Amino acid sequence: MDHAAVLALYDRDMREGAQPDGPGARIERAGRVVRQVSDAHGWNGVVWSDLDEASADAAIAEQVAHYSGLGLDFEWKLYGHDLPMDLGPRLAAAGFTPEPEETLMIAEVADLTLDAEPPEGIRFLPATDRAGVDLVAEVHEKAFGTDGSRLRHQLLARLTDDPDTVVAVVALAGDTPVSAARMELVPGTRFAGLWGGGTVEDWRGRGIYRALVAQRARAAVDRGYRYLQVDATSQSRPILERLGFHSLSTTTPYVYVP
Repeated sequence: MDHAAVLALYDRDMREGAQPDGPGARIERAGRVVRQVSDAHGWNGVVWSDLDEASADAAIAEQVAHYSGLGLDFEWKLYGHDLPMDLGPRLAAAGFTPEPEETLMIAEVADLTLDAEPPEGIRFLPATDRAGVDLVAEVHEKAFGTDGSRLRHQLLARLTDDPDTVVAVVALAGDTPVSAARMELVPGTRFAGLWGGGTVEDWRGRGIYRALVAQRARAAVDRGYRYLQVDATSQSRPILERLGFHSLSTTTPYVYVP
């Protein structure tokens, strides 16, 4: 895989050419910035920018004023290859708080190892309705220790209004949800994104996460997507590397609360 070419394609199709990630969201282009605006239940933030040392501070101030005027928290999704090189410190100086860095990993689906199956005693259940979404949110809360209400709202809305753009799966041990993940599909592009993969602590290290990646990758193949993208934590990165993913950049959420 040509890393530079794929990264450029990702920037063009998924960031500069971003599409709303759910019902009620809209993409706006403000000068050299592309942002998403949603309600308080959705994701709000900057997905792409093309700035330099002369224009960065004014663009940052403009976004702060815009979202603050709407009364919304927002995120500036900063990638390691974004310019200017000191954009992160500039965001911090403007009042943004950085969250943990993740690795942008991309794989060509044809190159992936897709033979991973769930371990014995685990079955996969597609989440297609409110009951399935509740299971996904329950796993999210247990695995990450965070409130799953926003995920519950967004996933249910997307499954209801635009079901062809998302695949969600729950792993069950008997009737107990122990892992979950979703895949977001972007029509008109060659990319599908893997998101939210999490396993409750007592079930980690048994191959469930790996099997969920393979299961979603097969679904991407069936739908004609060429690339899979993941914002990987340090825990998931080694697993993804063994499956055939490549590290192309980093991504750091810079969060602003008015």
